Amino acid sequence: MNLIILFDSFNSHYLAQTKQNSIIKLFCLQSVKEEMLNAEMEYSEEIANITCQCYYEEFIKTASHKDAKTKCKLQTQENLNS
Repeated sequence: MNLIILFDSFNSHYLAQTKQNSIIKLFCLQSVKEEMLNAEMEYSEEIANITCQCYYEEFIKTASHKDAKTKCKLQTQENLNS
C-alpha cells in the first residue's frame, strides 16, 4: 500500500513537472520565433529547441526569467557565430 502511495505521489510530481516544462517551452518557442523573425533571421526549429532547452534548465536552476533568457540568448548567438 505504501509503495502505491509513493509511486502515485512521484507520478503526480513528474506529471506536474512535464506540464510545467511544456507550457514554458511553448512560450519560449513562440518568443524565440518572434525574435528571430524580427531580427530578419531565418527561423530554425532546431535553434529554437536548443535555446528553449537551455532556458528551461537555467530557469529551474536560477528561478530568474531574465538571467535564464540572457544567458541562453548569448549562448545561442555564440553558437551561431562559430
